[in-house]
Amino acid sequence: MKTESKISGYVLRSAVAMLLFSCVVVALSSAINVSKQPPKVPAAENDTAFGVNAHENAASVAGSAIRRNRTLTFTDRVAYQRAIEEVYWRHRIWPKANAGPKPPLDKVTPQAQIEKKVEDYLRNSQALEDYWQRPITPDQLQTEMERIASHTKQPGVLRELFAALGNDSFVIAECLARSVLAERLLTGLYGHDERFHGELKRRAEAELRTHPSVRQMKQTSGLYTEMEWIKSDSAREEDDRRAEGAVKLNGSEWGETVQKLAAMFGNGDPVAAGVSRAKGKGDPVTAAPNAFGAAQPTRLPPEKLLAQIKTDALSPLQEDDAHYYAVAVMNKGKDRLKLATVAWLKEPLRSWLAKAEAQLPMTMAAVRANYTLPVMAGPSDKSRP
Repeated sequence: MKTESKISGYVLRSAVAMLLFSCVVVALSSAINVSKQPPKVPAAENDTAFGVNAHENAASVAGSAIRRNRTLTFTDRVAYQRAIEEVYWRHRIWPKANAGPKPPLDKVTPQAQIEKKVEDYLRNSQALEDYWQRPITPDQLQTEMERIASHTKQPGVLRELFAALGNDSFVIAECLARSVLAERLLTGLYGHDERFHGELKRRAEAELRTHPSVRQMKQTSGLYTEMEWIKSDSAREEDDRRAEGAVKLNGSEWGETVQKLAAMFGNGDPVAAGVSRAKGKGDPVTAAPNAFGAAQPTRLPPEKLLAQIKTDALSPLQEDDAHYYAVAVMNKGKDRLKLATVAWLKEPLRSWLAKAEAQLPMTMAAVRANYTLPVMAGPSDKSRP
């Protein structure tokens, strides 16, 4: 039952995936033991990278770039991947409850696992080109490096990662940014490609046509779940504790959830979507004239949107990366919503890739790139991931 409960929670979160801001994916892979023995990574080719010359300042380093054809062998990539893993392993907290000291990385991450991570991001990159004609470009990798540097909450750890890769912008782009970017792009493209999910979509649409009411949701082949969403605040903390299994939302999450639900049941009506265009100036709720005097769309407050959300009505078929789904609001209150969801699970990306693997070579062609090390603002961060 615990497993079913976890699945239910996940599916419902997916069902209202649009309802909450997505967190950006920045999970990076693996490394070698550098605490006592430095990793044997290939020598960096960027002569002006961080730490090479103590007389160079950050600005000159950030401006350094690689402007020649280069390639990395599979062995090179595996060595760099181990260096990445070691940085993360050093910062991972070893629970006090665990018997014995924290083991070295080699004891928990075998060589084959490191190699598999390299194979995965190379094949992900190749899949983008072969199936969607979207090869990852040097400009995209440069942008991804800058995104990682500007959004990191742990600049100290990121500096360690850069150092483990020789502060070489080419290596950082290829071994750090590529794995993150390829995973994100592939997940989005595969998840919404009807070549792979069209049959499931048509089946879900047909079942909703023959079972159009909330009472009939359980009669479909989709996974049916129910969950309550609660706007959390200190005044209701004790009451919230009694709502076992409920999802607690802060003020901004609650507002986003209500707005998305209003849009889902509004059939494109801008008012139902939480946005209104005032016909005249002076409406304090909806009028927001711009510099040219035209009224701009403004968001309605959650309490007004709640009144527009239908109960006991099934939404049109929705979609996220992992599911097709339909939602019904069973009950609603000032700060509570009870939702029912029926979801059809798409074939997971990893399952599809496992079958496509034989047709996806691990290419390591030479690249002519003009990468620049991104600048990270803020002091070194010693916090742990």
